Amino acid sequence: MVFALIVGAYLLGSVPAAYLAAKWGRGLDIRQVGSGNVGISNLWQSTSRWLTLPVIAFDAGKGMLAVWAARLLGLGVTAEVAAGLATIAGHNWPVFLRFNGGRGILTTLGVLIILPVMNNLVPWVLLISLCIAGIGMALHNIPLGVGIGIAALPLTSWLFGEPLPLTLGYLVVFLIIVIRRLTAPETPFTSTVTRRELLVNRLLFDRDIKDRKAWIHRGLNKEKAS
Repeated sequence: MVFALIVGAYLLGSVPAAYLAAKWGRGLDIRQVGSGNVGISNLWQSTSRWLTLPVIAFDAGKGMLAVWAARLLGLGVTAEVAAGLATIAGHNWPVFLRFNGGRGILTTLGVLIILPVMNNLVPWVLLISLCIAGIGMALHNIPLGVGIGIAALPLTSWLFGEPLPLTLGYLVVFLIIVIRRLTAPETPFTSTVTRRELLVNRLLFDRDIKDRKAWIHRGLNKEKAS
């Protein structure tokens, strides 16, 4: 049953809501416009805020649904964490888009919201992480803020004495985010920086170059050049 839950959670996570919204709403392949990322930020930049609203609800909701399904099946906190992680992995590496998806931030948020609720815990871990992420956002560096906030999850969970499966799950969430950033597909900008700069830029800024404006509009620039 646990295996079936994990497979189902992965397939649910693989549903590319941002890609479908851009395709159905504007006839666009979101992978070919803007930053090329199959995520909410690129959808917002490349289409409209109205298309992003249902995608936000769906991407966060699928993380919640997977954890809730584990609870309904009576499988315990470890299975709840595993289901949440599988959904995040599905979003980041969706089978329906040849394993090239988004960054899973909204799906991760959905998982982080429901896990303490399902386990009767005060969501201090989530609140502290959101505050840390908010500092990064205030400094106009959202990827860095999000990265540091997620990095704080396992440490904060351990300090508050949460169940071990939750703490280890938060650690895996952080590793998933790091791996997804570092293993992103190559772009025309990849060869313009050294390997070290590339890894640092991807880890801290979630892009190949420091120039955010050039990165966000790289898909549009490619279309103009052609």
